[in-house]
Amino acid sequence: MTATIFLQAAAPTIFGINPQILMFGLIAIVFYFFMIRPQMKKAKDQKKYVEELKKGDKVITTAGIHGKIYEVAETTFLIEVENGGRIRFSKSAISLEESRALNTPAVVK
Repeated sequence: MTATIFLQAAAPTIFGINPQILMFGLIAIVFYFFMIRPQMKKAKDQKKYVEELKKGDKVITTAGIHGKIYEVAETTFLIEVENGGRIRFSKSAISLEESRALNTPAVVK
């Protein structure tokens, strides 16, 4: 009876770290800086913007409804639309980019 012995070479290391583990770590870091961090910043900006809104500010909702804030409650806005109609919206329904562009005065050149 013959026995076969297979010798396996040790995996190469870079500074004592397995390259596969190093690659997974680098992918996680890149994922954080290009995906997670910008989303967290955008959510923070949205929350700050909504908290600063007050009665009389013009807004656009994520559904595309234009109006003026008539009343501010804890978690909702009462928005006045054309012809005096009023609709209650959740604060999360306000579009940051569209509303900010609406309230920013146009630059005349």
